[in-house]
Amino acid sequence: MIDIEVLHRVAATLAERKKADPDSSYVSSLYAKGTDAICKKVAEEAAETIMAAKDKDMLHVVWEVTDLWFHSLVLLTHFGLSVDDVLAEFRRREGVSGIDEKKSRTVS
Repeated sequence: MIDIEVLHRVAATLAERKKADPDSSYVSSLYAKGTDAICKKVAEEAAETIMAAKDKDMLHVVWEVTDLWFHSLVLLTHFGLSVDDVLAEFRRREGVSGIDEKKSRTVS
């Protein structure tokens, strides 16, 4: 069973870091730098995940996906979104063909 609560605990810590001194907290420093810096970290971690996968280095894949998820949580928290928002979207998509789901999206 997946321990979803660990994601909630990490997200709660990330929310607390929004109030922390950027000089004493890596996450707070990302928040202080803004959206572009956070997006850059997400992109960097995605690229590192891809490189680990291409190298077929499974341990590094796990490490890099963890970093990717972490920085994705930073991004979500930055925008006031939560783990629950993502889980709700997974629930909405569950059992739906990827092709059909993509076709059903509307631009708002």
